[in-house]
Amino acid sequence: MTTPRPSTTLSADEARRIALRAQGFVGTPDRRGGVRGVLRHLGAVQLDTISVLARSHELIPYARLGAVGRATVEDAYWKDTHAFEYWSHAACILPIEEWPHFAFRRRAYRGRPHWSHDLPDGTYDQVIKQLRTEGPLTATELGGAKRTSEWWDWSGTKIAVERALMYGEVVCVERRGWKRVYDLAERAIPGELLHDELDDRECLRRLVALAGQSLGVGTRADIADYHRLKADQVESVIADSGLVPVTVEGWAKPAWADPEALATPVRGRHRTTLLSPFDSLVWERARTERIFGFIHRLEAYVPKPKRVHGYFAMPVLSGGRLVGRVDPAREGTTLVARQVTLDGPKAVPGVAQALVEAAGWVGCPEVRVERVDAPELREPLAREVARLLG
Repeated sequence: MTTPRPSTTLSADEARRIALRAQGFVGTPDRRGGVRGVLRHLGAVQLDTISVLARSHELIPYARLGAVGRATVEDAYWKDTHAFEYWSHAACILPIEEWPHFAFRRRAYRGRPHWSHDLPDGTYDQVIKQLRTEGPLTATELGGAKRTSEWWDWSGTKIAVERALMYGEVVCVERRGWKRVYDLAERAIPGELLHDELDDRECLRRLVALAGQSLGVGTRADIADYHRLKADQVESVIADSGLVPVTVEGWAKPAWADPEALATPVRGRHRTTLLSPFDSLVWERARTERIFGFIHRLEAYVPKPKRVHGYFAMPVLSGGRLVGRVDPAREGTTLVARQVTLDGPKAVPGVAQALVEAAGWVGCPEVRVERVDAPELREPLAREVARLLG
């Protein structure tokens, strides 16, 4: 396929600002749209089991909207069939209107010849029958999620319902605690959306276009990573996606941009906030380093003695830059910054503001700063935090 020659050249700073606006971090947030507006804007909100200040899917709207109530967040996702959970960048909450565009992935799962778990005879049909008569149900309510205490040792029921989820016959309609609540797709998905009529090309074209809009500007690899598409899948449809080729100064690879993002200058106030490591602004590490000059790795699964920045180090966004990271914890009503990395003295006000706002959101009237990578900045940071707390 012949790629059109780029007609626009962006500076690295222009690309950074476009990316920030596309992700909802520049300008006044659309509070009328609320959490559902954030979900539609991003196209995918990643789920993860780790909960420090809150779970990642709660941190995503908080980072953009400020101190939105946590119950409000859950209701926005799960009430009145506004979203469903499926495999996108990872396990993600997705806008309900995108159900038809994941038909290509459901078909791929149905045609998959090998699975890591064997499915006991009759279990799949039994699960579907039980959901039809008793659902919505968790795996435990269906008959048990695990055979032993090992997390990977799924029961036949759990294997069957997860298989049905991937096939699209079953939908996760809610997270209760951290358990999936399953129901039949025919009951949970609005009738006008409940189809797999779109061919693979149309599904891919839509997801590539959505990824480009959510990123603002990105390389083919950035765009592919957003919904975890293959490189050849992106290549096959990108010229027909509505995205336009651009050159970004300092980027080694060609890029594509959302034409609407190019048409409007980026203006407005920058958010100052802690970011989940699973936030779509930073979830692709190579892109984060290219745009922000910021190297970040999640160390939750790294043995403690080998951690550099802490268990759940959260990048700090301020003034359109990533200016540091905080590994937070809660002790009673105190938010503890166990380990802080600062990009020099100028980062102190932004990191302090992010800490104090997060503390207020999770109901912690006190903040304690423990370790700072530059020890001479610990006292200035603690003073600024105390000043903001009043």
